[in-house]
Amino acid sequence: MKHRIVVLGAGYSGAVAAGRLARRLHRDDVSVTLVNAEPDFVERVRMHQLATGQELKARPFAELFAGTGVELRLAKVTAVDADAKSVTVVADGAEEVLAYDTLVYALGSGWNDQGVPGTAEHAYEIAGRPGALRLRERLASLGAGEPVVVVGGGLTGLEAATEIAEARPDLDVALAARGALGDWLSEKGRGHLRRVVDRLGITVHENTEIAAVDAYRVKTADGTVVPAAVTIWTTGFAVHPIASATTLEVTDRGQIVVDDTMRSVSHPDVYAVGDAARAMGPGDKPLRMSCASGVPMAWLAADSIAARLTGGKLPKNTIRYFQQCISLGRKEGLIQFVTADDQAVERALTGRLAARYKELICKSAAWGIANPTMGMPVRRRRVVQQEALRPARTEAAA
Repeated sequence: MKHRIVVLGAGYSGAVAAGRLARRLHRDDVSVTLVNAEPDFVERVRMHQLATGQELKARPFAELFAGTGVELRLAKVTAVDADAKSVTVVADGAEEVLAYDTLVYALGSGWNDQGVPGTAEHAYEIAGRPGALRLRERLASLGAGEPVVVVGGGLTGLEAATEIAEARPDLDVALAARGALGDWLSEKGRGHLRRVVDRLGITVHENTEIAAVDAYRVKTADGTVVPAAVTIWTTGFAVHPIASATTLEVTDRGQIVVDDTMRSVSHPDVYAVGDAARAMGPGDKPLRMSCASGVPMAWLAADSIAARLTGGKLPKNTIRYFQQCISLGRKEGLIQFVTADDQAVERALTGRLAARYKELICKSAAWGIANPTMGMPVRRRRVVQQEALRPARTEAAA
């Protein structure tokens, strides 16, 4: 009987993990099933581009995984039973239970309204394709001079505000940041960011907390009212809630706690990668939710699973950061170089060269889905630990 590997979620980390496992393990010994609700890969790092009317290249999983042995199951995950080693999914209205021997949990995250009154009802988000398309339609309906407020001064907020201001210079774009503009960047990075924001005519509300949102305005914590025909909420991500409903050990944010090989500390047959996992990085700091974290986490999880099944040597966890890449519209960019634990150093790349650098990073990330072993030839290894091939025993069976 084949060892059944089920991967939940086909974002950057889930898709890379599935493809890498299929290339590392022999098809006669394992099956790799990738469960995802959509048939195409979504370049999440480009949702601000999609929202402003740009067309993104279609990347069907049927093409990306052709000939790899990965079985794509188009379905929505509704539950995970980590003790019975099964996953419940729904496809075309029908419920099905998938059994697994090894689970890779990569359901990722969505937007986080932070519980601010009116946000869920009135704000727009770009954490995924449905939200970006909804925002795209709304932006297209706006007339000249109408106000747009982007809430959140992190990477997503900066990219959204600058992309909209560049694509629609007729709109009145504002950015509300809880701290100072780009306060985590180096002096050079902050200076370049402010020059670009000023040139694009973006109004910045620094050290501002939004206390409420309605259809035509936002209200700050000090009572100031800021007009907003559209409010875009980018204040962080919330992980998919399914893990919190399981017996897996999770953090108070719902992330699965994993060890140095991305393996659950409570259930050794479960691995978690990407935003869904709480993994430690350099400086004993949790890895941040990002593509920069998720892809190497997927490499490490896949290689660890393959090593354990084939009797190979476990890989070392060498995940670290090198840079933060920020697009500031199509013509400007900012590459902030960082320490291994993600702290800004003075060195930064700016301008058109930085924009081209960021575009190369985005293209490389998408290329990596179809080439999860980085284009290097690999040999599919045979499973030697036969115990791993046996069906899981439930407590009832025991």
